[in-house]
Amino acid sequence: MKKRTLLFCLLSGNMLFAQRNLTVAESTYGQYTTFATERIAEPKWKNNNSFSFVVKTGDTLMLRSLESKWDAKKLLTASELESALNNYFKNTTFKIKRLPSGLTWDNENEFSLITQDIDGKDNYFITYNTVEKKVVKSFKYDVNGRNELISRNKDHIAWLKDNNIVISDAKGNNITVTNDPALEIINGSEDTHRQEFGIKQGMWWSPKQDQLMYYRKDQSMVTSYPLIQWNERVATVKNIKYPMAGMTNEKVSLVIFDIYTNKKVTLQTGEADQFLTMVTWDPSGNYVYVGVLNREQNHYKVNQYNSATGAFEKTLFEEKAATYAEPSGSLVFVPGSDNTFIHFSEKEGYRQMYLYNTDGKLVQKLGHANVIVSNLIGFDKDGKNAYYTGVTNQGLDRQAFKVNLKSGKTTQLTSTSGTHVSTFNADKSYMFDIFSDINTPYRFSIANVDNKKEVEILNAKDPLKGKINVPDMKLITLTAADGKTPLNGRIYYPTNFDATKKYPVMVYVYGGPHAQLITNSWLGGGNLFFHYMAQNGYVVFTVDNRGSHNRGRDFEHVIHRQLGQAEMADQMKGIEYLKKQSFIDQDRIGVYGWSFGGFMTTTLSVNHPEVFKVGVAGGPVMDWAMYEIMYGERYMDTPQENPEGYKLTNLVNKADKINNKLLIIHGAQDPVVVQQHSMEFIESAIKAKKQVDYFLYPSHEHNVMGIDRAHLNEKIANYFFDYLAKPNTAK
Repeated sequence: MKKRTLLFCLLSGNMLFAQRNLTVAESTYGQYTTFATERIAEPKWKNNNSFSFVVKTGDTLMLRSLESKWDAKKLLTASELESALNNYFKNTTFKIKRLPSGLTWDNENEFSLITQDIDGKDNYFITYNTVEKKVVKSFKYDVNGRNELISRNKDHIAWLKDNNIVISDAKGNNITVTNDPALEIINGSEDTHRQEFGIKQGMWWSPKQDQLMYYRKDQSMVTSYPLIQWNERVATVKNIKYPMAGMTNEKVSLVIFDIYTNKKVTLQTGEADQFLTMVTWDPSGNYVYVGVLNREQNHYKVNQYNSATGAFEKTLFEEKAATYAEPSGSLVFVPGSDNTFIHFSEKEGYRQMYLYNTDGKLVQKLGHANVIVSNLIGFDKDGKNAYYTGVTNQGLDRQAFKVNLKSGKTTQLTSTSGTHVSTFNADKSYMFDIFSDINTPYRFSIANVDNKKEVEILNAKDPLKGKINVPDMKLITLTAADGKTPLNGRIYYPTNFDATKKYPVMVYVYGGPHAQLITNSWLGGGNLFFHYMAQNGYVVFTVDNRGSHNRGRDFEHVIHRQLGQAEMADQMKGIEYLKKQSFIDQDRIGVYGWSFGGFMTTTLSVNHPEVFKVGVAGGPVMDWAMYEIMYGERYMDTPQENPEGYKLTNLVNKADKINNKLLIIHGAQDPVVVQQHSMEFIESAIKAKKQVDYFLYPSHEHNVMGIDRAHLNEKIANYFFDYLAKPNTAK
């Protein structure tokens, strides 16, 4: 009888797992399925002493409370909700297997959520009473409706039907707010200004709940751009509006609609070529505040408008920048005050909070050291203190802070180095904290804010341990090309690493603004595809160069008017680090990135083909003159203003420098980086008699998502395997 040795085994239920390598599919989806980390899903504070969450199977809503010493108790099951829905809607059938996500507590006993009937014909926004165990209010609207916005008094819900706004009430009545032609006029969309400038919504209910303010985007003057649809026997054209750098921009206005009179008022923001940002109602509902940013994106004004007439009242204050000014969020009024609010700005180097009054006077600076405010969590019940998440440790950590609005004194509420996602009960006496670092998947705890006493709710186990061959990973610090700025790096070592051997390298790059690849969190900000490559014998290396996110204004703004240059110099510092490692095969280094990372991959490939023997560029920008106005002009100005910068960064004109194996991948329906970028580059390569590999996803947009993502990862991995398999094969 043969001996069979099974190493590193564990018994889980009836399944016996052995350590092994991931499949491509597992490396793509496993982080969210098979190898998902155990966690407390959708934690929501119900009141000061309890919070709800959904169990792993998704069919039960649980409650933990101070009264029960934070032990879990059942509150509601999917079948109970299903029964309540079927009792309330006599002529409609519901089948609820999993509780819908997005539950919000309205008060002590009632929560709201959105669900669908069994046929998927309609959406229902319902309010459920946990004491009476029944549905007490509902709104029915089109199943294709999106961007639902419920009024605070729960009397009306606004939603988008294609590019127009509809308001529904609980009685089933609908008000058609807008009826504009498709494509030309877009109403109420968060996609206004292509979601730049911190724009996350396109509609706002007034504090009195009787008026709805919304964006109206007129893009009739913007050039139509064709996207070829390949799913018909004879291909058709879908036009989008795509305002390219230096060309005619969209015109945006803000309109206020009165639900009782059906009258509309347009804010008098002027006719200039500009962007409207930071849209905020004041607590009285009498005024609206708007950040008006010029086309050059280096000067904005915070203006006050009369909500009854739309008239301009005054400019509170303004900010200018030598490079670009970047509004990044609405004003936030202090609870109980009609005249003081928080404004977010990086004017002093880091995105921090400033307390202003409605006369435009700066009341208090609320910044602390070089901490970057990631998000405002909220205020205590008296409005004396604000709570926020701050980025620390050179961008690696996320910590919770409290700042006193009167004195500006700041207190750090979490301390362990890593990533904290913290939420607080209403009076801020308890904090629910989700913690992770590179060694800790997730740790969930409840902490008393005053005495710091903590109760651990769940300490999740490593979902990979004992099941797959886990590569070692570590975070490193490099020095940027300026000789002084520290950069964060991350390196995955091949499984069964042997320092006496030589290994090929995959450099994974993004490098652009508002993106950060490396954090002190589980997997270091990476994903299981990097594990897959390491399991197949690759060193996987990443650097967050200057220009990337969460390191402050000066760190990011160094890229202004010459995208890719400082970034490339810093990436080459990463290569210097790699070449000093004895285990790196210097003849087998490749680079891969998507979007701005695709731009960087191509930039590195044409400038340093002697280093990067393989490149895979996904959805790459090849010429910034063909990119959209809002993002492109912020960093590059217009082609007319910065011709040398556009020439320097134009990769189409550098295709003749290709001397490596380069694969370009693009989605044919890409509305972000249109396919023309890669087509122009390939045409230039053909004329230069240079070979380029090209792969197209006919039905995908900017990112290849869903089931086809595994196909994409296999394509990328195989390209590295084929051309970095042995030394010098890429030459």
